[in-house]
Amino acid sequence: MTPSVFITIDDVSKSFKNREESLVVLEHITAQIYRGELVSILGESGCGKSTLLNLIGGFEQASEGTVTMEGEIVTRPSRRGVMLFQNYGLLPWRSVIRNVELGLENTELNQKERRERANFYVRLVGLGDKAGMYPHELSGGMQQRVAIARALAIEPELILMDEPFAALDTFNRYYLQDELLTIQEKSKTTIVLVTHDIDEAIYLSDRVFIMDSKPGRIKKELVITTQRPRDRGHGDFQHYRKLILDEFHFNRPNASIEYNI
Repeated sequence: MTPSVFITIDDVSKSFKNREESLVVLEHITAQIYRGELVSILGESGCGKSTLLNLIGGFEQASEGTVTMEGEIVTRPSRRGVMLFQNYGLLPWRSVIRNVELGLENTELNQKERRERANFYVRLVGLGDKAGMYPHELSGGMQQRVAIARALAIEPELILMDEPFAALDTFNRYYLQDELLTIQEKSKTTIVLVTHDIDEAIYLSDRVFIMDSKPGRIKKELVITTQRPRDRGHGDFQHYRKLILDEFHFNRPNASIEYNI
């Protein structure tokens, strides 16, 4: 069954005014994101990855072109989508369960229903025994799981993630990558992830949008066809890694080494 188109990015450009000059950050970006897939936006710092994510979420508006969600032009953030950042955004005076309940407080759910839903998602991210603890009592990886549970609790159709694991150590990052895939498999939520980590993009994604910079463009779309869970040491994984490295001209097998003595 062919997946349905969820997000359409149609010839989008974005400029910012800098004194008397106009800085073009994104130029002529066209892409589609399908319902239920996980897409990574990969590129160097300053290539406009986060700006593109903000346009998809309605936090910024395109200078030219349109972003649509199932045919409806995105003009502002909505409860259909939620953004996750590196800094987690947890309220230190609230316990885990009450942080997760935060996004449910202005809904039609009563207090009992809010608590039941929050408990469900706290358990889903593996923190059922930490529900009464406070952010300062948790590791960075656990705090990020709380942030993910809070995002899932409002049951969005779209989760936007801006380098959510960048501040974590390697072991926590790998663990949360696996958790994210497990959660996405269960929830079928569409996820768009900004990253500068090549291995993370390959490990997680159905497709990778490889960005060029100055101005930002999608210069290549890479479809990752290997089945999950993926083996980072397998030849197929290294094949995709080489394709991406070649795009950024990091593989130079014939380059000579010069020493200045």
